Amino acid sequence: MSDDTRAQARLAWARGALADPKTEVARASMDAGFRSYWRTATTPSRIVMDSPPDREDVRPWLRLRDVLASGGVRVPRVLAQDVAAGFLLLEDLGRDTYLQVITDANADGLFDAAITQLLKLQAITPPADLPEYDEALLARELRLFDEWFLGRHLGLTLDCGDLEALDLVYRRLIDASLAQSQVLVHRDFMPRNLMPVTDGPAVLDFQDAVRGPIAYDALSLFKDAFLSWPEDRVDAWMDRYHARAHAAGLPVPPLPRFRRDADWIGVQRHLKVIGIFARLNHRDGKPKYLADVPRFFGYLDAVLPKYPELSPLAELIARKVKPALATPAANA
Repeated sequence: MSDDTRAQARLAWARGALADPKTEVARASMDAGFRSYWRTATTPSRIVMDSPPDREDVRPWLRLRDVLASGGVRVPRVLAQDVAAGFLLLEDLGRDTYLQVITDANADGLFDAAITQLLKLQAITPPADLPEYDEALLARELRLFDEWFLGRHLGLTLDCGDLEALDLVYRRLIDASLAQSQVLVHRDFMPRNLMPVTDGPAVLDFQDAVRGPIAYDALSLFKDAFLSWPEDRVDAWMDRYHARAHAAGLPVPPLPRFRRDADWIGVQRHLKVIGIFARLNHRDGKPKYLADVPRFFGYLDAVLPKYPELSPLAELIARKVKPALATPAANA
């Protein structure tokens, strides 16, 4: 279906769902996938989610929305739907996410509210058929770093020693992840996916949830893809999450072990996201994400020296990756 045909279908559906034959829709936002969001010219305004069925099935989003809502998590309310066509009519939660409104002054309060939602999410028993963050998925995500960032973006060729070093570190990261307590994991629980509503924050972009390591979402919240905080504040927020999770009866380990678990699953996530951002550039024609890649190397620089078991990765980054990053081609 052409873009124009899709636009006509979207507008016609919105007018029918709203029983308003004259309303128009304007772009509200678009995520890194194939979904797009459109705000209606009505009072109150509504949001049309456009999820082309041949590119991004809307059913996983609807299913996880219901799972989270049943556990008390604040999620968008669905007012109308056409699953076959890939259109949903949602409440309008506003124009700004946490990413737009969070500041040094209000971060403590906003993050405490986010922790409240995260604890509700983690208390939900994962559906029996929910995918697991298993060895295969963890490994597949790590290999995005090799394939898309090192290979495609930087043009690096790894020798046998390099590959063995990565394999060793990947094995250790995967084992550490699988050893954590396993809970419902959002996989992108970060400020861009939280809406500052009075009974929230409302949680967005949850359709890829899995059963996985308990430290993952807290780490994602405080070591964000698009926003960095001083390490002492991140440490304090992680400790605050841990204390609240323990008080809520969630299966967090003692704090020193939790800190290590969060660091290690963070390394896995940072490498994955670097690979995804390179893929968004080279495969999907979305270069803007590359500007945030240095943030993730900053996260890695802060964590890797603390753990001798991860030194082969630190050495490879210092010897091959950072020199390649310094060349103009790395930013193209």
